[in-house]
Amino acid sequence: MRHPTQDRGRVYRRCGCRDTHRRQLGAHCPRLLCDPDHGTWTYAVDVPWPDTRRHTVRRGGYPNEDAARTDLHRFLDGKAYGYSPDPRQTTGDYLLAWLAAQELRLKPTTLARYRAYVHQDLIPALGHIPLDDLAYEHIDAYARAELAAGRGKVTVHRILATLSSALGAAVLRHRLGHNPAKPAIIPRPPTPERRIWTPDEAVRFLDYAHKHDPLFANLVELIINTGMRKGEALGLHWDDVHLDEGVLFVRYTLSTVDNHYIVLTAPKTPSSLSWIAINQRARRALEDLADHHFLGYTLPAHGYVFHHHGRPLNPKKVLDRFHRLCDEAGVPRIAVQDLRHLATTLALNGGVPFVIVSKTLRHRTLSTTANIYSHLTRQAAREAVDAIARILDSAELALHTTQRANQPRNLITQFRDHLTKRQRRTRRERPAHAPIPL
Repeated sequence: MRHPTQDRGRVYRRCGCRDTHRRQLGAHCPRLLCDPDHGTWTYAVDVPWPDTRRHTVRRGGYPNEDAARTDLHRFLDGKAYGYSPDPRQTTGDYLLAWLAAQELRLKPTTLARYRAYVHQDLIPALGHIPLDDLAYEHIDAYARAELAAGRGKVTVHRILATLSSALGAAVLRHRLGHNPAKPAIIPRPPTPERRIWTPDEAVRFLDYAHKHDPLFANLVELIINTGMRKGEALGLHWDDVHLDEGVLFVRYTLSTVDNHYIVLTAPKTPSSLSWIAINQRARRALEDLADHHFLGYTLPAHGYVFHHHGRPLNPKKVLDRFHRLCDEAGVPRIAVQDLRHLATTLALNGGVPFVIVSKTLRHRTLSTTANIYSHLTRQAAREAVDAIARILDSAELALHTTQRANQPRNLITQFRDHLTKRQRRTRRERPAHAPIPL
């Protein structure tokens, strides 16, 4: 059975000869009829265009008919799968087309990062290579050159991860037979150990901030007491705060694109779009932020919880202000995101089960929590094996106590009688004035 695309298009031979008026003869050159080696082979196929017109795609220069027909079938198969199957497509052209396809799928912040990697790094280094010719050796040489030039491993890993994602899409759509960026040239760098405040340092900061910057103190209170991400707290709206029920809903996250403009998008993962319980400290912080022009603590009907004259706070300025307050309060500088990790540390040290902490953080899987907080799981693992030893020691002690209690009474009595008789005999045989042997 023939493939439905195999009957489309045409394959023919043409040359570059010209007539007396310097016009190319193309497929009408007389030498094509008598000389089988004259000219090259070309394929042409009509494809629909977005403006409803039909567009003719031609590719030439093939040495024989089979090569031209093979690429024609490949082109038609590619159009059926929705990608450009041009065998002359460069890696740069493919990456630009891939970026355009991602605009409707990715968040603006992620798209901006991908765009920077593609335009500033990948296209200048690999863009000239035909996509079909791109090999693992090209990517390996690029990575080694970047590292030798002083680029960090984390940065190079992220650039290569972007390339691997783009090439993986080509494999899924049958544009490529394999992903030349796999296996990963640079493994994922380990996450550096985070500096987390102690409870005393957190209280010292909050005490200072409540006196000198109440707005920021309430922001820190909310993040620590709920485990929210920084962008989720900055994007929180009064519509999603329900103090009577003691909950709030995470609907948005606030981010900056290229450190230039602020965007409000959906949370990081689908599981992040969820309800969060608030404790008394978080409730007091939200009540303090409520508009006091309303009766009591009735919340405003809309708008950002954290704002400056109605406009959302800039995440970059929030970090700068946070670090200044850390210096003034005399506590170590940490990232605002580390306040979320502080919340996790306090919860785990307080005996909250790991599964509950993972649900509170709204992680997609339990392994995500375990990977991020591996330093805490190591301590939990030590406590677990210590608990096993305590249980076994207790059971062993109980067993030995029971065995001693169940020994035959006559043996114990006989032994005691033997000792008593010996002591009586010794007293009878010893003279009254004899000293007691030591």
